[in-house]
Amino acid sequence: MEKNNRSYSIIIPTYNERLNIALIVYLIFKHLQDVEFEIIVVDDGSPDDRILLRPRAKKLGLGTAYIHGLKHASGNFVVIMDADLSHHPKYLPSFIKKQLETGASIVTGTRYVKGGGVHGWNLMRKLTSRGANVLAQTLLWPGVSDLTGSFRLYKKSVLEDIISSVVSKGYVFQMEMIVRASRKGYHIEEVPITFVDRVFGSSKLGGSEIVEYLKGLAYLLVTT
Repeated sequence: MEKNNRSYSIIIPTYNERLNIALIVYLIFKHLQDVEFEIIVVDDGSPDDRILLRPRAKKLGLGTAYIHGLKHASGNFVVIMDADLSHHPKYLPSFIKKQLETGASIVTGTRYVKGGGVHGWNLMRKLTSRGANVLAQTLLWPGVSDLTGSFRLYKKSVLEDIISSVVSKGYVFQMEMIVRASRKGYHIEEVPITFVDRVFGSSKLGGSEIVEYLKGLAYLLVTT
């Protein structure tokens, strides 16, 4: 595909992200000045109703947010990224360049190769995340270094194909997406990123998320 025929739909699921959304939109425009793109904000019924572009009635999860966003996507490539500024738009040109150079079906951001990293997490959170990825690498052999990251660029047709077969929710959703893509033989490339803990608001990874992750890992081990 020629470069000038390429367009990108950037899907950003949100819930209570009014302090972040204006800044991330500004940064996307700043770093993609020579790229044809659209931004699709999928808001899951946030109490603040001042920013609603493609709203849903309530919080329904990441997978259905992407499906909802895809219904409105006109681009032939889709970027998925978080609204909390943990995924800096400055990396988007690197994603696009990598896909152009390799023809990859998926380009995924990774914290776990040279040039990547995490900023703002305590030691326990870093060890938990790293351990989760090592365990999944050992059991599932997905061919990528960061299974739980959610900063990715897809060919639209590939995303539509994969997401139709994914059943997981929450923390496990992104892992199932990339594992099923690998099993289907899609070409996956990685770009190093530095993940920054959210600027406004709070995030948590508790015991329930860890249990769900382990259950999801067992499910993928059996079904893929």
